[in-house]
This record gives sequence, structure tokens and C-alpha cells, in this order.
Amino acid sequence: MKATGRARLIKAADALWHSRPRLCWDPSLGAQGHSRGRLCDKFTLQRHSRGRLCRSLILFGVLSVFSFSRTPSACAAEARAQAENEATPAAAAAEKKASFFKTENKNVLVAIGVFACVFFGFLVQSKRGKSFYLRKIAGIAAIEEAVGRATEMGRPVVYVPGINEIEDIQTLASMAVLGHVSRMVADYDSSIIVPTRSPIVLSVCEETVKQSFAAAGRPDAYRPDNIRYLSGEQFAYTAGVDGIIMREKPAANLYLGAFFAESLILAETGFSSGAIQVAGTASILQLPFFITACDYTLIAEEFYAASAYLSRDPKVISAIKTSDCLKVGILAALIVGLVLASFPRIDPDYLAAFQGWF
Repeated sequence: MKATGRARLIKAADALWHSRPRLCWDPSLGAQGHSRGRLCDKFTLQRHSRGRLCRSLILFGVLSVFSFSRTPSACAAEARAQAENEATPAAAAAEKKASFFKTENKNVLVAIGVFACVFFGFLVQSKRGKSFYLRKIAGIAAIEEAVGRATEMGRPVVYVPGINEIEDIQTLASMAVLGHVSRMVADYDSSIIVPTRSPIVLSVCEETVKQSFAAAGRPDAYRPDNIRYLSGEQFAYTAGVDGIIMREKPAANLYLGAFFAESLILAETGFSSGAIQVAGTASILQLPFFITACDYTLIAEEFYAASAYLSRDPKVISAIKTSDCLKVGILAALIVGLVLASFPRIDPDYLAAFQGWF
């Protein structure tokens, strides 16, 4: 339908809308009734109101159909596209044919393959006895200093493994560090208190500390009452840990794991008790609080590297070295991309091909 036809329909619908049935005042009431604003008991409609109402509904329906219908140009374009598809059935069949590999994701396949090769290469060398250099981290060295101080003072070590569940990667890394700290506590004939927020984490901590004391040759020194479940609520757990710190007066507080809003509360309470504090987390938002209130802080990846530094497990060391190699590769790729994008004399096709891989 042409634009003029639509304009006429809109004009007719507008006229019918203004002539729709309305409520009317009863003239028999006079000025007194009008001033009081009373409506007539029986609403009177204008003549032929029902017929006008039906016609208005019909016109509105027709107008809606033509307003939301496709234009002739759109229909013609669709017909041409359908004709082109029918003219090339081979291309359409090839497009619909499924492929075993998604070729647009081949860069992911190459990255996984390179990572696997480098990882297993480091793993084989590590199992053959080759030692890899790991940068010394001050926070890890401070853990042994903290345990030694607790032994000299005759006070316990409080180890907080975070508030997340056991499937969290930070909690798993904390369990590896807990094993080393427990072994050190057993060797120094000291005591360790581990408050937990999750029952599953409680079981894992019990087994970890128990095995560490057994490996140190002191299974009788293990005290299961020192591995405690406090509460599943975040701040109830925080209040429980603060209570332990204020009652037991530990010589060292170790906060290693995933922390959130309770980080500053725990660190400030430990600082007020006079204990040496070592913290480690990958939660970026909580790192400023730990850095401010603790003596040493393992920042982000240093926390993950702590398990490799302490345990010397070949698998963990291989993963750390592989991630370092991939970081170097990513940095090199960024430099190459910067060079390709900065020099106008370089062929744009090279830059487009390079960007297609990333």
C-alpha cells in the first residue's frame, strides 16, 4: 500500500477515535448538578455509537496489518536471495555440511598443544633430577621465621585457609602450603590451630595436618581438637577466628586462601594481638588490606608459586615453569603485533593474518 493510503487510514482512525462514545452530563440537573459534579444515573451514548465502535476496531486492525507488513522492496530482496541460493545448490550443501574440526579455533588447538609439549618436557626433566630455578619469595621465607618465633614463645600458630570451598583453586593451593607448615610445626614441636568455614575443608585439613605430623615422625603430637569448624556464615566465622586470636594469643597468623570482606577484620585483629602475620591470596580487591596490616604478603601468583617452592613437587614445578614460558610467548606476540601496527610500510595483509590468530 502506498504512503497516501496509509495516511488516509490514520486520518480516518483518528476521526473515529475522537467520535468514540463518551460519558455525558444529565442536562436536567442544571447548574446545581453540574457544580456538584454528579454524573447522570444512566450514561447516554451518542447515536450509532455501536456501529462507530465496530468500524473503528476494523480500521485499526487493517492499519496494524499494513503497518507491520513487509514492504515490496523487502519482499523482492528476499526473493532474489532465495533465487541465488537455489541457483547454487552445491555451495549451499557445502555450507551446511558439518566439519569435525572448527577451523576458526585452530589457534586454541595450537596453544593447547604447545602448552602440553612444554609441560611434559619440563616434567620429564624434573623427574630425571634436574633442578629448576625458582625465585626466592620473602613471604615464603617469613613462614619459617614465624613458626620458629611461635616455638620460642611457646604459643600456637593460627592458619586460616580462606573461606571458599575445597573446589576453589586458592583453597587447593592453601592445602599444599598447610601441609608444609604442619610438617614444620611438627619438627619444631609446636602447635597449630586451623579454623575452617566448610565441613569438607575441615576434613581435608584434618587429613593434611595428620599426615604431616606422621611424616615428621610425631603422630602422637597431632591434636584433632585444633582443627576446628566454626560456622558456615561469613562474618560469624570471622568473629570466631578473631575470638581464637584474642584468647590463644598466637605468635604467628597465616592467612592463605580466598578472602573477601573479612580480610581487613582478620588482619587488624591479628595486628592488635602483636603476632607476626603472613598473608597470601589471589583476590586482587583484598590485597591492599593484607599489604597494609600484615608483615609479609604473597601477591597473586606468588601464592600459587608458594606450593611449588615449598613442596618441590615435579608436577607443580613443571606447571609453574610452563606458565612462565607462555607468558614470555604472549609478551613476544604483543611486541610483534605492536611493530606490525606501528609501521605503515608493512603490508596490512600481514597484520590482518597476525590478528586472525589472536
